[in-house]
Amino acid sequence: MTGPQDGAPLFHTHTHDGSTHTHIDPAALARLAPAADLRICAVVLPEGDQRDLWIHDGVLVEGPLPGARTLARDCWVMPGLVDAHNHIGLNAKGAVSHQEAESQAITESRAGNLLIRDAGSPVDTHWIDEREDLPRIIRAGRHIARPRRYIRNYAAEVDPDELVAEVDRQARAGDGWVKLVGDWIDREVGDLAPLWPQDVARAAIERAHQIGARVTAHCFSEEAPAQLVAAGIDGIEHGTGLTDETISQMAVRGVALVPTLVNIENFPAIAASADGKFPVYAAHMRHLHAHVAETVGKAVDAGVPVFAGTDAGGTVPHGLASREVRMLAEIGGAEFALGAASWRARQWLGGPGLDLGDSADLLVLDADPRQDLSTLERPRHIVLRGRVLLDRPEQA
Repeated sequence: MTGPQDGAPLFHTHTHDGSTHTHIDPAALARLAPAADLRICAVVLPEGDQRDLWIHDGVLVEGPLPGARTLARDCWVMPGLVDAHNHIGLNAKGAVSHQEAESQAITESRAGNLLIRDAGSPVDTHWIDEREDLPRIIRAGRHIARPRRYIRNYAAEVDPDELVAEVDRQARAGDGWVKLVGDWIDREVGDLAPLWPQDVARAAIERAHQIGARVTAHCFSEEAPAQLVAAGIDGIEHGTGLTDETISQMAVRGVALVPTLVNIENFPAIAASADGKFPVYAAHMRHLHAHVAETVGKAVDAGVPVFAGTDAGGTVPHGLASREVRMLAEIGGAEFALGAASWRARQWLGGPGLDLGDSADLLVLDADPRQDLSTLERPRHIVLRGRVLLDRPEQA
């Protein structure tokens, strides 16, 4: 990726201790300041209308603007991608360094993912908010789980009688969301099982709502999401075990689903690792994986609000939002998947769109993504807060 003016590298990548780190060149970052007004002549999605977009001081404004630089013509523009389930600041072992968190965030922005709902991180990443070149992040604080019932070093671990107080703490640490671990393997029963009694979950969700936060939960199984939806939760992550009844209740109540299809591809490997010690759990995970397209398809057909999220962080690489879009398109179609990863997701999260007064956070594409999703992987320009992160010359 190069800077917008002189072609100098904006990002530098190197490998250390088996991990790849990406860093931004400070001199190149200084050149990102919007020094001139911009104009883009494009078909603008989702409406599909041909119009001019005018950008002044990082914001979409009414034009014309005398002297504005024409950034692109004969192109398509859509709001930047959204990853609604992502973990900046987390890797397979837990919390990461400031340097690695920066690398993760840069990887997302250079892939066109400009708005992230961070669904649980053990580190405070609010410093990212001061960086004009990094994605906007809406945080859920830290995962909340029971002791020894989730991945080590990931969650704030509390017993059920402490859940309400911990939800209060994490809601205040985040940006309007709280993330519960709804189910995980119970080694005593050898299968997935809910972590929280339903009455305790209801009290915790009510407390979050009292202080203006929404609650979502990691759920693989059938039982946990049914209980949590009945308890008033706002979102379900993964949702591989959703039954017809739970889907119906989610549709009625407007409970969102973020299926993380990229991550669910890992279920067969998880099952294989559990075959010897937990065969019932392994068989359950294979069953959930085999039926995920059917399950998510039922949710889409029922009118459940479905949004795209990769579960990046932990063991899933960053920068895979376009891959999640392709997988979701196989279930709901290209336009549905694009909305789930862009304009509908932004509206759900309260992020900027492409209206006058909105921050200019957008992708400029060479082809209509509704007809060719692969164009998401090679944008002509990536614009964040009016800064041109990617400036690829137009094709002759």
